[in-house]
Amino acid sequence: MALKATIFKVTLNIADMDRHYYADHQLTLARHPSEKDERMMVRVLAFALNASEQLEFTRGLSSSDEPDLWQKSLSDEIELWIELGLPEESRLRKACSRSRQVVLYTYGARGVSLWWEKNKAKLARFKNLSCVNLDPESTEQLAGLAQRAMNFQVTIQDGEVTFSNEYGLVALTPYFHQG
Repeated sequence: MALKATIFKVTLNIADMDRHYYADHQLTLARHPSEKDERMMVRVLAFALNASEQLEFTRGLSSSDEPDLWQKSLSDEIELWIELGLPEESRLRKACSRSRQVVLYTYGARGVSLWWEKNKAKLARFKNLSCVNLDPESTEQLAGLAQRAMNFQVTIQDGEVTFSNEYGLVALTPYFHQG
């Protein structure tokens, strides 16, 4: 018998002072059986950092043709493609050819620096690609806040992100990989 996705309900109250974006979002996430809390919470973080009324979660791990999140125009063109992890260069090439803007969030203690050194020269040619690294200690702390029903206050100011709820607070500063 195949394992089913676990459903999570997330309320985000976002105050993004860097982009002057202030909104509440009610999200429903389906966590694939193979997905860990850390990856799921990185998806929530990526949503918060790029929040808009059009941004949405895709089938993610269940589909090889879709990113983790995307934003589409009214004419169904992909405006923003958001990837997580350490994908193959060919996947990012495909994303860059299909979308106006691509953002990759790398995370995890193992392999990020090796992956970056191996791929940075190839990725430099994609002018619509931004690569952002997340500190592994912070993403692990964020994973510790995962529950089936979550309600977060998210504040973004001067590049720093704070997730807080009744169970704790996690502050992190995503940083752009430098070529």
